[in-house]
Amino acid sequence: MMPGQRLQGCRSLHLNEDNGRFALLAILILVYLLCGAAVFSAIERPSELRAHGRWNGTLHNFSETFNISLQELNSFLRQYEAAIAAGVRADALRARWDFTGAFYFVGTVVSTIGFGMTTPVTVPGKVFLIFYGLLGCAATILFFNLFLERIITLLAVVMKAVRERRIRNSGLLPPGIRHDFSAYSLPGWKPSVYHVMLILGLSAITISCCASAMYSPVEGWLYLDSLYFCFVTFSTIGFGDFVSSQSAAYEYQSVYRVANFFFMLMGVCCIYSLFNVISIVIKQVLNWMLEKMSCLFCQRCNKANAFLGRRNAIRPGSKSRQARLGHSPDSDGPCDSDNEGRRLSGEMISMKDLAASNKVSLAIMQKQLSESANGYPRTVCGSSRHNGFSGGVGALGIMNNRLAETSNSR
Repeated sequence: MMPGQRLQGCRSLHLNEDNGRFALLAILILVYLLCGAAVFSAIERPSELRAHGRWNGTLHNFSETFNISLQELNSFLRQYEAAIAAGVRADALRARWDFTGAFYFVGTVVSTIGFGMTTPVTVPGKVFLIFYGLLGCAATILFFNLFLERIITLLAVVMKAVRERRIRNSGLLPPGIRHDFSAYSLPGWKPSVYHVMLILGLSAITISCCASAMYSPVEGWLYLDSLYFCFVTFSTIGFGDFVSSQSAAYEYQSVYRVANFFFMLMGVCCIYSLFNVISIVIKQVLNWMLEKMSCLFCQRCNKANAFLGRRNAIRPGSKSRQARLGHSPDSDGPCDSDNEGRRLSGEMISMKDLAASNKVSLAIMQKQLSESANGYPRTVCGSSRHNGFSGGVGALGIMNNRLAETSNSR
């Protein structure tokens, strides 16, 4: 099918919006992986080559000094690697498969961290791990989703209370409704996704900094290495190059292990919630990119964009201001994606659009003056605020449902 037959307007791409978003995200992830591979290869490859050179020199020197063949030496090293996989170390470490060690292991399994320091080596242990991890990982993901639901509920209640207090203290409300304002104000209000992302990000940074301050003196790591360990662990990547609570004995060992468990639990929950909120922002960016790509094939939009440069224009107001002026985001006017794209990208609007907005603003002002003369309306901020939380499944659906429940309950 020819492209012209598929893209005949701004709304034509919306027929396959999900497929377009999926394909665009796949392409961007592939590009992201290629860029990451190039960066890490340029940074880490020279160090790897130097390490191989030093190790080969050490082997040859050891073989010549003690008159041991390289074959015998390599055979000994393979046995040592097998001992490491079984948990044998030169330094004294905690037991891997006593009850506390096994509890640490199953915690890394169900949280999908998987450090790799402890692994089952028997056939019954490997078979049991398959079924144990299947149920445990599913239950833990559900726990993370419920944690995210309660975090969003708490943030929505706190931010809504702050917003109500700010409006109440602004002095713009008539004296008769100031005391009862919270009973019916801000219907349908939801917190901004960017505010939630900022709060979760600051919480994750705070937890990581506090945990690193604990790991550095106890484990003997550098502070930067402790921060690296916190991110790798809290994001459930779990490389295993740094693992906490592995020594045989610590000073105040019980307190340290409880604090280690607490920091890991809170860090994983915060990072998981932050990842879900960031995914909402990524989805918004993908929608904006698809809208821009669809407008490239729209002749009417191209003509309008070409005519924009020849008209007198001024800077537009914010999106919330245009909503107060009466512009509906779901209007079905011709080529409305062009106006929406200008609002999102900060481009110019014409004097004609400004004049139309002023007429609507004057009508709304007259209506508000009439209502003030006859009695102030009960609804102060009646328009729902859309912040990107609509739709979604899993954690995204939980966030949307909880925000709607919070708005209705308030």
